Amino acid sequence: MTRSSPAPRAGALLMVDLPGPRLDSETAGYLRANGIRAVCLFGKNVESESQLRTLCRELRAVMGEEALIAIDHEGGAIIRPTFWSAAPSAMGLGHAGDLALTEDVSAALARQLVSVGINWNFAPVLDVNVNPENPVIAERAYSDSPEVVARHGAAALRGLTREGVAGCVKHFPGHGDTRLDSHRALPRVSKPLAELNALELAPFRACLDLAPAVMTAHIIYDALDPEQPATLSRPILSGLLRESWHYEGVIITDSMGMQAIDAHYGRGEAAVMSLNAGADMVMALGRREAQQATLDAVQAALDAGLDVSDKLARLSALARQFPVRIEEGAVDSGDEALFQRAWARGLGLVGDPQPIAPGSRLVLVAQRRTVRENVSEASVEAQMLADELGAWYDVELHAYDDPAELDWEEVRRDAGARPLILATTQRQRQLALRSAAPDLHLAFYNPYSVLDIAAPAVQAFGFRPLARAAVWDWLRGEQS
Repeated sequence: MTRSSPAPRAGALLMVDLPGPRLDSETAGYLRANGIRAVCLFGKNVESESQLRTLCRELRAVMGEEALIAIDHEGGAIIRPTFWSAAPSAMGLGHAGDLALTEDVSAALARQLVSVGINWNFAPVLDVNVNPENPVIAERAYSDSPEVVARHGAAALRGLTREGVAGCVKHFPGHGDTRLDSHRALPRVSKPLAELNALELAPFRACLDLAPAVMTAHIIYDALDPEQPATLSRPILSGLLRESWHYEGVIITDSMGMQAIDAHYGRGEAAVMSLNAGADMVMALGRREAQQATLDAVQAALDAGLDVSDKLARLSALARQFPVRIEEGAVDSGDEALFQRAWARGLGLVGDPQPIAPGSRLVLVAQRRTVRENVSEASVEAQMLADELGAWYDVELHAYDDPAELDWEEVRRDAGARPLILATTQRQRQLALRSAAPDLHLAFYNPYSVLDIAAPAVQAFGFRPLARAAVWDWLRGEQS
């Protein structure tokens, strides 16, 4: 009589997050006890370069040689460590139109991660942002053209791979044509299959051979599966991705704590559904009790006979191909200059905007402060913009809290003959600014804000320091 082998441990199929910047003994014991070998890091886990390096070294020791340490390191607004120079957003790179530049920027991002021991980057974004009202993608996408997205996505994957970091294309089958944010609701895309094939699906299919991993979207696509979101859909994950497209890499879910899943399904139930649908790893983020509920449900499914041998093999192969390594000198001294060139080349000019001579008196209108929204970090505050401009101009700042309270006629009257600049710094478009009539609009965050304001504009596709420096150079006439 042969003895049956024990069921696999649920923790090997889950990615979790950590409570803080240090690996405390309780959390280390929790990871060990459950056989968890994958974590996703967020801003709450980052204090300094040395701290992050220590954290990754300790995680590697606890989770073993097949540890997977992941982070969202896209560029633009989606960067957790702020101690490195920030790369441009995808849309800035797409606007620059230089595939070699995109590959080099992606490689530089990978070097940053390798320097501290992170081996999995949840990038690039392959969403085709055809909806200007999209509340969560916007400048995170390379373009509204599937061909441009595919070319730059492939270049980004080449850059990550050449520096030894696993890429992960997202959000499959595409989050570019939604008016809802899946962090807060369950979106639905109802376009016909032919349109999906030509638009949303095209970049993913084009990049699969280069993609070590694919992240799923919590969105219902009626033409593919009218019942379940992609994360839980067997027709999409197994039928389309595995069987029709023959994809052999890792499929990981987006966070199961997002309201698109959490508000409609139980955490444990959804995790098992996603594994049955074809996912290899479930992103079980959030409070410890939610993680435990997921562990318990997945373990029960494993004990009942759920076969995950192929999933474990794919995860092991990913970890072996992209092992955790720490190379303190990996960041190249020229990377900041590379990023600066990329930000400058990616600027968008709308309606023939004109530079302003240094030394001029001008009025700057900007929102006093902004807040963090889901995956996107908080943008720049009005006073910082005024302080930076003050190095070259005599600036009067008109800061507002609520755009609906702006009396634009009064602002225009007070400005007199001085150039009047409106800087938009918000994640979301603000319809209350449609009455604005500046001489120049600087769109530092959502590039689609230029659709709401009838003025010549400069699109920075981001608000990071190097993005602002590129805009100030343009404003002084120091770049064409």
